[in-house]
Amino acid sequence: MKKALKIILAVGFVALLLYTFIFLFKKGQEKPVVYETQQPFVANIIHKTVATGSVVPRNEIEIKPQLSGIIAELYVEAGQQIKSGDLIAKIKVIPNMTSLNNAENRVNRAKISLRNAQKNYDRNAPLHKQGVISDQDFQQLSIALDNAKEELDAAQDALRIIRDGISNKSKTASNTLVRSTISGTVLDVPVEVGNSVIEANNFNAGTTIAFVADMDQMIFEGKVDESEVGKLKLGMDLILTLGAIEGATIPASLEYIAPKGVEDQGAIVFEIKAAVKNMESHFIRAGYSANADIVLKSRDSVMVIPEALLQFDENKKTFVEVETSNQVFEKRPIKTGLSDGINIEVLEGVSMSDNIKGKPKTNEKDKPKAPRGRGGMSS
Repeated sequence: MKKALKIILAVGFVALLLYTFIFLFKKGQEKPVVYETQQPFVANIIHKTVATGSVVPRNEIEIKPQLSGIIAELYVEAGQQIKSGDLIAKIKVIPNMTSLNNAENRVNRAKISLRNAQKNYDRNAPLHKQGVISDQDFQQLSIALDNAKEELDAAQDALRIIRDGISNKSKTASNTLVRSTISGTVLDVPVEVGNSVIEANNFNAGTTIAFVADMDQMIFEGKVDESEVGKLKLGMDLILTLGAIEGATIPASLEYIAPKGVEDQGAIVFEIKAAVKNMESHFIRAGYSANADIVLKSRDSVMVIPEALLQFDENKKTFVEVETSNQVFEKRPIKTGLSDGINIEVLEGVSMSDNIKGKPKTNEKDKPKAPRGRGGMSS
């Protein structure tokens, strides 16, 4: 009995050992790799670069006052359409006390001079009629009287300008009335009634009362990397994509390329400008962010393959592996053309019926299973 049990255990041990060797041998055998294949196809290849920027008015100006003071009235608001010469604001003048005092003194002196000239004229008029004073002497008195009157008018006008900012001789051209210099749309009014404003002068740019722009003429302002700017030419077509208008594309024409680059985040970029066309279908606001697709080269209806299928040898020559029989491939040099970064044009080397080696197929059994959630139930 014991001998039979020993024989059974020995046979079982040998069988287990044999099974283990067979299992490890099979497991150590590599499975053959099966590759996907793809055929060339016909497509359009467009090589383009993208410039980021914004859409802004071609002509945008700042309206500034011609004298300092306080905003008394505002006649416009943002979004309003105005014409050249329309009133924007009225300024209340805060006169300088020294200048005001000097102007009042000048008026008083002019009145004294006028009274003196009037007395001389009145005193000598009867004598002139009697022939005691010659016409030449009396003419000098008449001229002196006229000069005194003009001096008083000028002094009073100067006082009004300093005190009120208005002259009797040119009320319509008063500096207290701020008018638009162009026709267009009011983009912004950064001041309010009661704000102090400073006039534009040689030492100060002045306070901006309003921004006015012609919204019928818009341009795209963007930047292009130095690696692409050499491929650009004036007059090239651009397609603008606006972030604020989903799905909208607007054509534009390149009209300016900066002759000098600037550094932006460690890279050299060049500013470009393009005239926006056909804006009737969309209302474009100033400052919309936009991306401009600039078509550098294009090929229509050419044979292409995915660029990922390309391989390179040690001499950096391009080739692909073409299937000659089931999962048997041979290297074949090819000549390529234009690429869009995904697909590439093939000029020579393959035909439309060739199967080109791609990436290995993934066995569904080898894929890792998704982890089962805790507490889940399985059927």
